[in-house]
Amino acid sequence: MKKLLIALSVVSCFAAADEGMWMPKQLPEIADKLKAAGLTIDPNDISKLTEFPAAAIVSLGGCSASFVSPDGLVATNHHCAYNSIAHNSTPDNDLLANGFLAKDLSAEVPAAPGSRIFVTKAVDEVTNKVIDAKVTELTGKARLDAIEDNQKALVAECEEDEGHRCTVAAYYGSLEYYLIKQLEIKDVRLVHAPASGVGKFGGDTDNWMWPRHTGDYSFLRAYVSPEGESADYSEDNVPYKPDYHLTIASEGLEEGDFVMALGYPGRTNRHRLPSEVKETFEWSYPKTVEQFQDSLDIIARETADDKDAELKYASRVAGLNNYLKNRQGMLDSFANSDLLERKQQEHKELTEWVNSDRTKKALYADGLNTIDTLLQQRHKKSRADYQLNNATPRLLSVARAVHRLAQEGTKPDAERKAGYQERDVPRFESYLAGMDRNFDAKVEKALDLHNLSSYMAQPKSERDAAFDKAMGLRDGMSKDELSALIDGWYESTSLLDRDNRMALLEFDPEQFEQSEDPFVKAAVALYPSDLEDEKKSEELSGKIQQAYADYMRAKIAFMQSKGEAVYPDANSTLRITYGNVAGRDHGTEDGNAWAPFTTLRGVTEKATGEGEFNAPEEQLKAIEAGDFGPYEKVDLNSVPVNYLATLDITGGNSGSAVLNHKGEFVGLAFDGTLDSIISDWDFNLENTRSIQVDTRYMLWQMEYVDHADNLLKELGVSTSQ
Repeated sequence: MKKLLIALSVVSCFAAADEGMWMPKQLPEIADKLKAAGLTIDPNDISKLTEFPAAAIVSLGGCSASFVSPDGLVATNHHCAYNSIAHNSTPDNDLLANGFLAKDLSAEVPAAPGSRIFVTKAVDEVTNKVIDAKVTELTGKARLDAIEDNQKALVAECEEDEGHRCTVAAYYGSLEYYLIKQLEIKDVRLVHAPASGVGKFGGDTDNWMWPRHTGDYSFLRAYVSPEGESADYSEDNVPYKPDYHLTIASEGLEEGDFVMALGYPGRTNRHRLPSEVKETFEWSYPKTVEQFQDSLDIIARETADDKDAELKYASRVAGLNNYLKNRQGMLDSFANSDLLERKQQEHKELTEWVNSDRTKKALYADGLNTIDTLLQQRHKKSRADYQLNNATPRLLSVARAVHRLAQEGTKPDAERKAGYQERDVPRFESYLAGMDRNFDAKVEKALDLHNLSSYMAQPKSERDAAFDKAMGLRDGMSKDELSALIDGWYESTSLLDRDNRMALLEFDPEQFEQSEDPFVKAAVALYPSDLEDEKKSEELSGKIQQAYADYMRAKIAFMQSKGEAVYPDANSTLRITYGNVAGRDHGTEDGNAWAPFTTLRGVTEKATGEGEFNAPEEQLKAIEAGDFGPYEKVDLNSVPVNYLATLDITGGNSGSAVLNHKGEFVGLAFDGTLDSIISDWDFNLENTRSIQVDTRYMLWQMEYVDHADNLLKELGVSTSQ
C-alpha cells in the first residue's frame, strides 16, 4: 500500500491541496482548502481527536480500521484480517478459500494471537520532557539512553491507567515528540470475511494495478470485560461500546466528489538525504527484491503438496508478494525518474543557503556537515551485516529474544531495555503461541539452508566469528554437511513444541545457560557479542539522531524562507488526508485513460474459475442475474466495485475509512497504483492515485452473495430482498 504525511503547523498554510497527512487538530488551519475541495461540514467539528469522526478510527498495529456500529463492529481490509482468517483455517475448514460469516455473536471466533485494536484517547506534545537539559549535553549512546529513559518514564506514568497502551512518537527527524495514549483492546474476534475469490480477487497479478475488482474488506469485533475494561479473551466478555462509530453513506460517490481517508500511515521517506536515496535504490531495494523472491520460491516448493503448511505460510506469502511488487515497482519508477539528481540539487541549494551568512552557518552547518558522514558509516555496517542477518534461523531469533527478556528481567522494570519490560511480555506470549499456525520445520529448514549457504559463501574474514562458533559452522562445509547440521538442530530442539516455547518465558538466565537446546545454547553463547554490537550500533544511532534533528531544523528553516510546505514523514500516528474521486487521463499502457470506477462486469470478464481469478460461483450467478438493488450506480448500469481518488496514502493506511463530504462512510482504502508507489519517497500529484473498495460493492456482496443479513442490520442497512 501507500502512505501519508503530516504537516508542520507553523507552515501548514503553504501545503498543496490533496498532498499531506494532517493531524486532526490541524484541520482548521486548512479549512479553506478543505471547503474548496468539497467538504461541507465544518472542519472544526472534525478536528477533535476524541470526537467524531477521529474517535471512530482505530489502529490494528500495522493496519487501520474503524468502528461501524455501536456494538464494537470494526471494518478493515481483507488483507489486514488475513492472518486471523488463515489462523482459523484448516485443510478441512479453509476459511481463506470459502470465507467466514458469524451469524450471531456466539459464532465469532478469536482472531490470531496478539491481535489488538487500539483506540486513541489522547495526544500530547512532550518534546521538552524527552529532550530535556540533560539530553542536550549528551551525544552518541549516552544521548540515546537518556532519551529512552525519558520516554519510558512518560510511558510508565501514562500506562498507570490500566488497559491503555502508550507510546512516544518522534516527528520532524526527532525535533518534536508526542505522547500517544490508546485503549488496548485485547479480545479481538473475526466476524466476517468474504471468500478469497472476492477479498483477494486478482491476487498478486492485480496488486498495485488498475483497473481493479477486489472486495478487500472484512469485519472484526472488539470485546471487553463486562465492566467495559480491556481484558484478555473470555467467554464472559461483551462487545465494546465505542463513543462514536461511522455510518454508511446515504448516497453513493460520483466522479469529482470530495473524500477523506482517516488512518494510521506507517512510514514515508520524503525528507531523506541524497546518500540515503542512492543507497536504497542502488543497493538495499535490489537486495530485498532478490531475497524476497528466493524466499517465495522456497516456500512454494516446500508447501506444494502440504495444504496445512500452505495455510501456515499464507499470510507470510501474501506479505512477501506485496512487498516484492512494491519494491520492484519503486525500482522501476526510480529508474525512469530524476529523483536522485533532484535530491542532490535540493541538498546543494540547502548547503549554499546555510553557508550564505554567518548566522545561518553558526546555527546549521555542524549538523549538515556531520549527517552524511554518519550515514555512510551506517550504510557500510548494513552491507556488512546483510548476509548474517538473513542467515539467522527463525528459532535462533526467538531464543535470542526470549533470553534477552530473561536477562532484562533481573533488573527493575524502569531500567530494562525498551521492548523487554513487563508491558512487552504479552507480545512475546502471543508470538510464541502463534507459531503453531505459522511455522513449519520443513519449510524453515529449507529457508535456513539457502540463507546459510549464501552466508557461508563469503570469505571467512567477512563472516561473524561468534556466530560461526555458536552455530557450529566451519570453513569448507559442503552443502550436504550444512544440511546435515541444520537437520541436527531441528531434531534436537524442543522449541517446536508450544509448551516448551512458552516455558522459556519463565526461565531465568541460569536456566537458559543450563539448556541443551541448540538454539537456546547458541543464543546464550551469542549474548556477549550481541550486547557489544548493540552498544556500537547505539553509539552511531545516537549521533545520527542528533545530526538528523539538526539537518531537519536547517531544512525546515530553508523551506520556510521560500514559502514552501514542510511536513514530517509519516510515523504510524493518526492522520487525515483529503482529495477527490478522480480517474487519470493517462494510464501505464499506451496512454490509456483510467476511468474512476470499476464495476461487476470486470469481475465476470476477469473470472477464470481458478487461481487468483477464482470468483465464487454464487457471486457470478448473482452478477448474471443483474439484480443490483439500491447498490447500482445507474450511469454505470452496475454496482461500482473499486474507485480511484487523489488521496495521499501509504502502508499502514490499509483499512483506512474513506468518508464523503458529510463525514459518511463510503469505502476502504486498500492500495495504490504501481507507477506512483514511489510517492513514499517522491510525491507526484499528477500520478498519485489511491484505490478504494466502494461500500456499495461491500453491501451488495454481503446481501446478494454472502447473505450477511445480521451484519447489514447492525450497519443500519435495510436489505432489499
